Amino acid sequence: MSRVTTRPEPISGVDTSDPLGDAAAGETEVTPEMSAHGPEGIALDDEPRLSVAAVARRLGVAPATLRTWDRRYGLGPSDHTSGRHRRYGPDDVARLEQMQRALLRGASPMEAARYARTVTAPPPQRAVDGSSPEGSGAGAPEGPLLLSGVLDGDDEQLALAGAGTGGGGLKLSGAGPRVRGLGRAALSLDSWSVQQLLIESMDGDGVVRTWQEMLLPVLRAVGERRQRSGSGVEVLQLLNDCASTALRSVIARAPKPENPRPVVLAPVPGEVQELELVALAAALAANRVGHRLFGAALPREGLAAAVKRSAPSAVVLWADQPHYAAPRVLDDIPITRQRARAFVAGAGWSPEALPGHVELLGSLEAAVSRVSETVLG
Repeated sequence: MSRVTTRPEPISGVDTSDPLGDAAAGETEVTPEMSAHGPEGIALDDEPRLSVAAVARRLGVAPATLRTWDRRYGLGPSDHTSGRHRRYGPDDVARLEQMQRALLRGASPMEAARYARTVTAPPPQRAVDGSSPEGSGAGAPEGPLLLSGVLDGDDEQLALAGAGTGGGGLKLSGAGPRVRGLGRAALSLDSWSVQQLLIESMDGDGVVRTWQEMLLPVLRAVGERRQRSGSGVEVLQLLNDCASTALRSVIARAPKPENPRPVVLAPVPGEVQELELVALAAALAANRVGHRLFGAALPREGLAAAVKRSAPSAVVLWADQPHYAAPRVLDDIPITRQRARAFVAGAGWSPEALPGHVELLGSLEAAVSRVSETVLG
């Protein structure tokens, strides 16, 4: 028979407390571990406890990935109640978010786990088999390890193990930490992280360098992955949309332009690819070159009206597909009283088919330099 201790109902005005305490009456002492849980280990505090599946959905990874982090690095639930499914508390989730943040910066899993344990300063944990987690112990360095960037891993292929992305990882041979982090965020469909990584890079290194060294390699890798596996159109679409959002944020925060007459930037009618044109607009805006950027839905009559009303100093027409890059499109640009310099950009144009007064722009860096020189002098 189990021992049950009962207390009488308190009588008004009478002190019914036992001066000797419950322990003297033979009652079992309640330990901190017992007070944190009710019958059958149910948590009595107000902190929510999440299942593996719930945490996986929150972080955008597979449950198998969380189990691997728990087994290999000791980043698992701190609730070790036996006989029940282990659940993650707020401190556990915060530690996992720190690890994911480090991974998005390009850290190796071991380094990201070490960083997460250091930054969040959790209580010491042990792995499931009782051994110390990898990267911990007497030889582990003290203090935060993720400083400016992280140590490069020597993996030739970026893959989110068990993340359910399909079609394998991204081939990013020799890529640096930020490029690998952007690839991880894109494969996880983590739009917030994709945008933040790009904005941080453009704030520090500029639009052109971010485009050439960070965004373009990931765009190519995602495109190659889709051709290789036939899947991943959602990754490519999300990466394009997030990149456009990040680039447009540069335009919105740009300093006041110095050129009195703007530059008209527009895709040719029918062209749907416009991300590199948005990158050109962002780089020009950061260079204090004012412009009027139009999207892919602008029809021929809209383009003619935009040129006539803006009286631009230059017009840049973008075409990625040769089908739309017809020289006759240039005839739709009206001749204004103040003549505008005509440029074309994109892989769709053939230099041999262009009229003599039209200049073909090369790389993004060359295009920014040439247009800026033309309108700013």
